Amino acid sequence: QVRLVESGGGSVQAGGSLRLSCVVSPVMNTCIGWFRQAPGKEREGVAATRGGTTVYADSVKGRFTISRDNAKNTAYLEMNNLKPEDTAMYYCAPICGLTAPSWYNSWAQGTQVTVSS
Repeated sequence: QVRLVESGGGSVQAGGSLRLSCVVSPVMNTCIGWFRQAPGKEREGVAATRGGTTVYADSVKGRFTISRDNAKNTAYLEMNNLKPEDTAMYYCAPICGLTAPSWYNSWAQGTQVTVSS
């Protein structure tokens, strides 16, 4: 069974940056995505990568970058120019694309990102 551990969240001011990490064990899938959920809102896909292909939500294009280090079984989400609306719990998952299947329920604990204005 795949285990995911997210880290790197924190509290920053608007315009700041954070780098999230997702360690996958025992091995990272070809697909890995980042999702987020703000209080009272549905979980949404932020960025995903499959092989050399990446996809981003419109709301984060140009500000967030997803990457991966296969040797370390780790995925990253570099977040720049953060906005208050980016405040959410961030999760990673072995999902191709920005839409999580309805049957997927193996979400890990996530890492909290809080952006103040």
